[in-house]
Amino acid sequence: MKSIYRKLKHFGIIALIGATAAGCNDYLDITPPSDVAMELYFTTADQLGAYTINYYTQNNEVGSRGSNIFPHHGIGGKSYQTFLDDDQGTDNESGANSRFFDGTSMVKVGSTGGSWSFGRINDFNFFIQTVMPKYENGEISGDETNIRHYIGEGYMLRATEYFAKLRSLGDFPIITTTQNMDKAELVDSSARRPRNLVARFILEDLDRAISYLSDGKTTGGRARITKDAAILFKARVALYEATFEKYFAGTPFVPDKAAGWPGAEMEYNKDFTYNNAAEVEFFLDQALDAAGKVCKAHPNLAVNNKKIIGAESAGLPTNPYYDLFTTQDPSGQDEALMYRRYDFDITGGHCVNQYIKGGRGFTQEFANAFLMDNGLPIYAANSGYKGDDFVADTKEGRDWRWKLFMKAPGEYVYEGLTQRIGEGKKNKNDKELKAPALISGGVDFTTSTGYTKGKAWAKDSEWGKGGYDLSAAIVFRAAEAYLIYIEAAWEKYGDGLNADAWTYWGKLRTRAGLPEDPQITIAATDLDKEEQTSHDFALYSGGSRISSKVLYNIRRERRCELMGEGMRWDDLIRWRALDQLKTKRYFRHGCKMYGPMLEWFKKSKLKYDQSDPDKNNVSSPTDVEGGLNGDPSYLILDRISSKSEWYKSGYSWRMAHYLDPIAEGHFIEATTGARDGVCTIYQNPYWGTVHDTPAIQ
Repeated sequence: MKSIYRKLKHFGIIALIGATAAGCNDYLDITPPSDVAMELYFTTADQLGAYTINYYTQNNEVGSRGSNIFPHHGIGGKSYQTFLDDDQGTDNESGANSRFFDGTSMVKVGSTGGSWSFGRINDFNFFIQTVMPKYENGEISGDETNIRHYIGEGYMLRATEYFAKLRSLGDFPIITTTQNMDKAELVDSSARRPRNLVARFILEDLDRAISYLSDGKTTGGRARITKDAAILFKARVALYEATFEKYFAGTPFVPDKAAGWPGAEMEYNKDFTYNNAAEVEFFLDQALDAAGKVCKAHPNLAVNNKKIIGAESAGLPTNPYYDLFTTQDPSGQDEALMYRRYDFDITGGHCVNQYIKGGRGFTQEFANAFLMDNGLPIYAANSGYKGDDFVADTKEGRDWRWKLFMKAPGEYVYEGLTQRIGEGKKNKNDKELKAPALISGGVDFTTSTGYTKGKAWAKDSEWGKGGYDLSAAIVFRAAEAYLIYIEAAWEKYGDGLNADAWTYWGKLRTRAGLPEDPQITIAATDLDKEEQTSHDFALYSGGSRISSKVLYNIRRERRCELMGEGMRWDDLIRWRALDQLKTKRYFRHGCKMYGPMLEWFKKSKLKYDQSDPDKNNVSSPTDVEGGLNGDPSYLILDRISSKSEWYKSGYSWRMAHYLDPIAEGHFIEATTGARDGVCTIYQNPYWGTVHDTPAIQ
């Protein structure tokens, strides 16, 4: 009798973890007996659905976004993983990202493990190759729509996992069946395929998923995968690959033999040919087509009624755009294409509202990227910008996304007379605060900026307790399709875009409280001044500053619309927006704490220029070298203690860090297990194969 729990030996080359089945439509976990015969399982629609939903939030695989196959908010009091935190360490937010550290590099080739793994891919292959013959032979009972829907989920899940591998490793084996116990065959099957073929395979899987998936009315609604979610995901994958291949053209990161692609040395790639321009065109067309379908199907974004959730409110006002990220049930919002709900009795709560308020924050540079509500950049003549002497000043007359989703001191709402939600006074009789609560939750200045993250900031005070938060996690939303379409249109048509792109851009701007016409902003944009104010990494691609004001404002739109949603890292990678840091180190900054705001801080708490630098908790007001354009009045996030390695390094870059290295152990296994003794796999560009070694360049 064959078990569906076929745990094959970990050969290092390919970890084949046996399939497990758990979870059902109501998220209650069930586990079938370990010796159930394969032919007796997957015979009902419910069994199919129970298997696929089990993989929505598993976190046992390296390389997936947020360590989960779909973004989520974490479960229970000790689970802090959330996609809302994935922008940590970029130019948007505080926090450290070791890929940016040079010196004695913090990122090195591992001895084992890493992103090179196949556990969940094998699970999805097992599901698909077992279920499809049964379905084609009419051996699965239940509602036909539901059966097809769960089959579609299987293809979507495999595509999602493969996209994680594409982003982490680029070239990757394309495996569609479970593997047997023969080590040589396992090693043979681990041959890496060029990244463009991997991306095409992902789109093929998504096309299959789309053909099977329904709108979800009988399978859990938008709390599970739906057809539109799969179409949006297809657009995301296609744009990612189109832009990656465009901006990395002529480098070893794309499968161009003339550019030093390491895969060219493999015998199994000898007949492979590559046309960069044709591949970019193909993926752009796919992105435009898929994104356009979602945009047309969801023409109404969540409404911004311009009600602030803050100090002036007597109660708890409703703003549909704000509430999209704070409600327990976003099913009434057409923009929410897929989300994860939480229920104490089924999934338990999470901790987002406990920890986004402490030790995290947006950078000053990110604050400077937001437009004024008249559509002008902050540096433009007659923009009306009130300055940044106080955190609250930065919100005056600004893009409503900054006004809604960044919490300034004094922004809070009351439940009853004394309970507060947010920054500021504990009750209405307290002295007004004008300085941010930089010390909170046991976390000092070193990991906070003064610009508090406010997206998903709940209006229920109970949700601020660890494990009690029930705000739904938005997995896919239609606004992303708008952004994908606009960007893909520029990449295909240039500054002229096309009519649909201008329309979709206007809708995003209107919701943000900006003038509908982007030309108002484009005409006022000065890229030199953008560099001085926002220091936006996205001003660059391939080490050179982009020249199109239209493209820059498209990238700005994406940065602002998706603030705090975990997309920034992927964008910087696919735009190749970090090369300039190889020769130009960079320090990130927080609020202007050494300006007029200083008198509102408890000065005895501020520790700088101490005899022991490790006792500092803020940067020095005389640190011109690390200051924002030489101005040390802004908190310098990476220069608190001169003993810190980051103090001198700042943010720098090595080309190898655009992809993960493959661990040494996999090369050993791929050589000893090969039939001819020749290693079956190759390393990513600018990495060696010996463990504990940093990037070559």
